[in-house]
Amino acid sequence: MLTLSQAINRALRHGLESDPGVMVMGQDVGLSGGVFRVTDGLQKDFGADRVIDTPLAEAGIVGTAIGLAMRGYRPVCEIQFDGFVYPAFNQITSQLAKLHARSGGRITVPVVIRVPVSGGIGAVEHHSESNEAYFAHTAGLRVMAPATPQDAHWMLRQAIAGDDPVIFFEPKCRYWSKGEVAENPDDPLVLPADAARTVRDGTDLTLLTWGSMVETCLSAAGAAAEEDRSLEVIDLRSLSPVDTDTLVASVRRTGRAVVVHEAPTFGGLGGEIAAVLGERCFTKLEAPVTRVGGFNVPYPAARLEEHYRPDLDRVLDAVDRTLDF
Repeated sequence: MLTLSQAINRALRHGLESDPGVMVMGQDVGLSGGVFRVTDGLQKDFGADRVIDTPLAEAGIVGTAIGLAMRGYRPVCEIQFDGFVYPAFNQITSQLAKLHARSGGRITVPVVIRVPVSGGIGAVEHHSESNEAYFAHTAGLRVMAPATPQDAHWMLRQAIAGDDPVIFFEPKCRYWSKGEVAENPDDPLVLPADAARTVRDGTDLTLLTWGSMVETCLSAAGAAAEEDRSLEVIDLRSLSPVDTDTLVASVRRTGRAVVVHEAPTFGGLGGEIAAVLGERCFTKLEAPVTRVGGFNVPYPAARLEEHYRPDLDRVLDAVDRTLDF
């Protein structure tokens, strides 16, 4: 059994051991092992020239990583908190995401940017945001959002080994959750990083979610089962590309869908998913696709965050409204 943070550490260690071109870089990732201790012990074992404590300069971290990637390295950057990624936004969206296409495929930029995201830890301003919609909207980036130690480990290994730039969102409130992690890449539990996973089978309604909300949706499905309502729970895992075939197949079967994410619903990825389901499942839908998310306000102070984040009651309310339509 590993915690999610330990599973990520193991994946980083595997990358560093397997390929001398892999580097880990970010604020406090070396000597202190990261603010969440995800990189604990890596600098000690691989040296300060491969696990690098950078200045507090996110644009510099990502810009340096792009240059290294163009010269054959595979940098893995850590942005210490979700709200700190914005100084690097231009480097990510205008440079990292575009270089492969701009060069006609001649240049690859295998950069992984790890970002602890979402709330649930009682943090201060700029430490609890869910900003996946910005990057999922940016062509040229892969966006991954593991929710379990199993997926965090294997999806990060796939991200490091691939040639595409990846934004790797880690739900910080789940860093201490434990789970089994397969040892063998051929294990059937090791899915391709861009595949969705059905984490609970059901027949009456499909809950579609990712990251910090997977556990909430599983709890909602368990509570609904006590009232003889069968909810299927699908973890998207990949937010760009989205495994729409898996989502569509489930919703065509159940006839109803609720999309749950921690980001605000306005302009959120849930709206895109709802649109796809409306286009591809129209004749099978028994009710409109419902969304549950954060409110369209700045993330509140820690004492209010439990009122902001979707919880069991809000998910079950959406389920009731959808089933009763």
